[in-house]
This record gives sequence, C-alpha cells and structure tokens, in this order.
Amino acid sequence: MVTKTTQNTVSKGSAFLQGELATIPTRPGVYRMLDSKNNILYIGKAVDLRKRISNYAKRAQHPVRIIQMISKTAGLEITTTHTEAEALLLEANLIKRFRPRFNVVLRDDKSYPHILLTGHHRWSRILKHRGARNVKGEYFGPFASATAVNDTINALQRIFPLRSCTDTVLSNRSRPCLQYQIKRCTAPCVGRINEADYQAIVEEAREFLTGRSRTLQKRLSQRMIKASDSRDYETATVYRDRIRALTQIQSQQGINVPKMDDADVVVAHQEAGQTCVQVVFFRKGCNYGNRAFFPSHNYDTPLDEVMEAFLGQFYTDKEPPKLVLTSHMVERPEILEQALAVRAQRRVRLLWPRKGHKRLLIEQALNNAREALGRRLAQKISQRHLLKELAQVFGLADPPNRIEVYDNSHIQGQDAVGCMIVSGPEGLVKSSYRRFSIKSVIAAGDDCGMIREVLSRRFKRLLNGGEISSEDWPDLLLIDGGKAQLNAAREVLADLEVTGISLIAIAKGKNRNTDQETFHTTDRNPLKLESNQPLLYFLQRLRDEAHRFAITTHRRKRSRNIVLSVLDAVPGVGTKRKMALLHHFGSATAVTRAGLGDLERVKGINKNVANTIYQYFHTND
Repeated sequence: MVTKTTQNTVSKGSAFLQGELATIPTRPGVYRMLDSKNNILYIGKAVDLRKRISNYAKRAQHPVRIIQMISKTAGLEITTTHTEAEALLLEANLIKRFRPRFNVVLRDDKSYPHILLTGHHRWSRILKHRGARNVKGEYFGPFASATAVNDTINALQRIFPLRSCTDTVLSNRSRPCLQYQIKRCTAPCVGRINEADYQAIVEEAREFLTGRSRTLQKRLSQRMIKASDSRDYETATVYRDRIRALTQIQSQQGINVPKMDDADVVVAHQEAGQTCVQVVFFRKGCNYGNRAFFPSHNYDTPLDEVMEAFLGQFYTDKEPPKLVLTSHMVERPEILEQALAVRAQRRVRLLWPRKGHKRLLIEQALNNAREALGRRLAQKISQRHLLKELAQVFGLADPPNRIEVYDNSHIQGQDAVGCMIVSGPEGLVKSSYRRFSIKSVIAAGDDCGMIREVLSRRFKRLLNGGEISSEDWPDLLLIDGGKAQLNAAREVLADLEVTGISLIAIAKGKNRNTDQETFHTTDRNPLKLESNQPLLYFLQRLRDEAHRFAITTHRRKRSRNIVLSVLDAVPGVGTKRKMALLHHFGSATAVTRAGLGDLERVKGINKNVANTIYQYFHTND
C-alpha cells in the first residue's frame, strides 16, 4: 500500500535522482542507492547508467518495493566498468558484501568440501579438503555437504585402499594400523606394498574420480576372472569385494548420467513470497549431492530476477562448471555467460532445457525445491505461532521479531566467556551469534558480573552505531539464570537508558531438572509452564542452544591456553625454533631438562640460542 506520505517522499527521491542525471555517464557500470544515513539500500547494474537512473527518476508506475526504495533514496554512488559482464561481477560481489535491504541476497558464506588426492608425497593420500587450494594435488568436487564427502571417501577406501593418515603418522609408524587390518589401507608405512603397486591403485582412484568408473569395473572383473582361473582365490575375493563396493557407490551417486560431464542444475520454486533455490552438483558424470538455498528478497520479487541474482552471487567465490542448467531463463543469459566465463577463465554455457534427460533432471530438482520450501513454510508458521503465544503468556506488546539469548561459561572463573545467540520468525539466525571474552577482573562464579559486562559491551556498541542497522536491536532478552541475573540485566539497560526491550530469565528447576524451569520477568510474579506445553520446549531449545554455543566457545579458548608452551616465554625462540625443539625432544618438558650439548645438536639452534635456552631453565639450579 502506498500512502500519501510515501508519495511525498517518493517525489523527493525522484527529484534527487533527476538532479543527478546530468553527471551520470552513459556507460556500463554499477550504481548504489543510499539513504539519508549513507546506508546502502540497493545495488544494481546497467549497460547504460544514465538511462537506468532516469527510469527511477520518472514518476511512472513502479512495483511497491521500488517505490519504497525511491522514497528512502537520498544519495547515489556510481562505478563505471568496461563491459556489462564486468558490471555483473562487481554487482554480485558488492551485494554479497553489503547485503542491501532491497536486493535479492544469497546468505551462503561457507566453502564447499572437495576430495583431495595429494601429490606432494610418493605415497598419495585421499582426504576431505575445504578452503583454499594450497596443498599440491588433484581436487574433485564440489560436494554439497561434508557428509557426502565422508560417505564417498568411506566407500572409496573399500575400493582403493590408500592411506588416510597424516605424513607425520606415516613416517613414525613401526607396524600397520587398524586400517590395514580391516583392508582399508595397504600399509605403505611399513613396506607391505611397493611403490609401483601403490601408484597403480592411485591411478585407479583417479580414473574413478574422473568419471571412468565403467572402464575400471570391467578391468577389475577381468582380473578377478584371471585370478580365479589360476586358482588364486584369495586375490579373486579381493577383486570381487572391490567390484561390489564400486557397484554400490555407482548406484548411490547416479554415476554416468547420459551426456553429463561437469554441470550444475539450478532450479527455483516460489511460493508465499519466498523462494527455494535447489542446486545439484554433477562432476565427471557423478552426482555429488544437492543443497537448498533460501535467498532473502522482497515479497513481490519476480522469479527470473531471483534466479539471475542467485547465479551472479553463488559463483562469486566458486568456479562455475562448463554447463549450468536452469529451470528459469534469465533476462540477459549471454551477459551472465560472459561473466561466468570471466570467473572460470573458460567458456561456460547457460541452458534452459525443455525436453530430454536434462529436463528430467530439472523436474526432479524442482520437486526437491518444492518440498524443501513447503517444509520451511510449515516451520515458519509454527515458529510465528510460538512467538505469538510467547507474547500472550508473558504479556508482551507484540510477538518479538528478534530474541537475544545470553549465557556464560567458565571453570572457577578461568577462561570466562559470554555468548549471545539470536532467534526470530525464521528460526535461529546463526550469522548474528556473538562471542565475548570476559575482560574485567570478576570473582570466580560471578555470573551476574559477567552478564553486566556482556550486556554493557553489547548495547554500548548498538548505541554507538557499531552494528549494521536498527534491525539488530532486540525486542526480547532471554537470560540463562534467575532473579539475580535478571536484576543485573535490568540495571545495565537502566544505566544505559535503553527502553522498550523485554526481559525474561529462565532458571533451572530443583536439582536442575528439565521441565521444572521458573521464568522471572521484571513486572510479573515468577511462573512455570506446563511440561507438555510447546512454548516451554521452544524456550528450552533457545536456552540449550545458547549453552551449547557458550560451552563450545569456552572449550576453544581453554584449549588455546592449554597448548601454550613454556617455550613461548624463552627469548629468541620463535615458532620455527619451538617446533624444531619439540620434534627433536618430543615434549616441552624434555626440552627443559636437556643438557647444553643436546640443545646444540638441534637443527636451527646455534650455540648462543642453546645457551639462552639452557640458562632460562637452569638459572635457579
């Protein structure tokens, strides 16, 4: 609905854009709409920047979301590019970085796992790899999830018994490990296989991972028959088991899809103003799994616009395959192809299949997207119902749009941390989780003091504008604790003059029993919820998630402090010298007891450094 006030602000926004037209070039580029506080409202691309901005400046019939954007526009930034494809790449990078309110935004910050066949060691290793490709070897993927990689590696080890241990373990073993006993490794560490035979297995693994599994299966069958004919039944049994495992993994991953090599199948289904984009990865004819995405966008954003924005952002940090199959054609496919080709440094084809086996893949993926979106909508309806019930039970003015849950973790005051998780109408918002290392000197077990520090730091940052937008302000704080923790939180908000935020403390029951929690609020008597009430289970889940996050953060901090070596305090001993000492003596304790001559024999430790180390640990002797 467009009100009279909105129409007036749209007129101001249109007038501002009209005044900027004279200085806007007619070249390709990217534009950024800004509000009065210089926050980015929208990022777009255009083959002719002046023409595109003039369309916004005209008081023509625009969609509601465009009208809202224009009404808030008070600034404009322009970046010109050489081509429209270059503008598309820049637009995708900026959207993923700034996540403007009026853009379609893909919230996907995780890298995808690959299978790595190492090439820096004569005994190649097969393992899961995620992140930068800084290890020499061959990478196969991407896979949709770590589970898919682990399942594939487990199946591969039954077929190709290559080592999975680290180089350090390999070089220090004196007898075969359990992997050898269960026939998952050939024990190159103790010479149970020669290098030529091991390399033959490596080549077979490479052959399988590059899509030549049928050829490999025929060769294994021939070897099995030959071993059986020569009455070498033990060898024949080994080949038989490998063929069975190979057949099983082929059936699980859909190997050798007709006429499919490297391709991504990208489909989108839209319903109730939300979109599910399903991506299926095919590499070397192998189905490497699928993953569902739910990009953020306005209610009335058309599906083809969502698809174009998704494809641009999805491949900003991933190498596009040779072929991308889509369920909906974008407006300018040739421009998107050029942009993807720049990213991949080779040709990338974008197809919209309407028949044949490729269309069957599209239809299958669309069914998955439809079901995934249905489940998500059902969960959101349930979540909104719980938030509405929460408001009714605790007397809140409205159902909370953002709940922040706080918890602490420490051991007798040591390695103390505070943590915050966030939940809203769509469930947990893990990108908004925060960790706080307790900096002030607090007595052991002083949870109230920790709550004061965490909330003070959190809301001072909000008040100083350190967060992204006003949407980061919570409607409700849920504190793990009782009346004392509630009062501590209330005092912090009062001192900072923060109002309009509700407070609830959840105290564990007698003997810390579940379903016996007591809820404390600032203006009501403590209350308990029925053990079979869904709202109680919902609040318990929030409390438990905050507790899990706090425990995990505390353990990481404690582990980092534990691994600090006594060698770190020795003058002149850096990371390389410390590692050399540990590798030579086996432990930091052994270094402290070593004689001067023993220290001098360590590679990289000269006489002066050896003397420094010796004197450091023996000064008081």
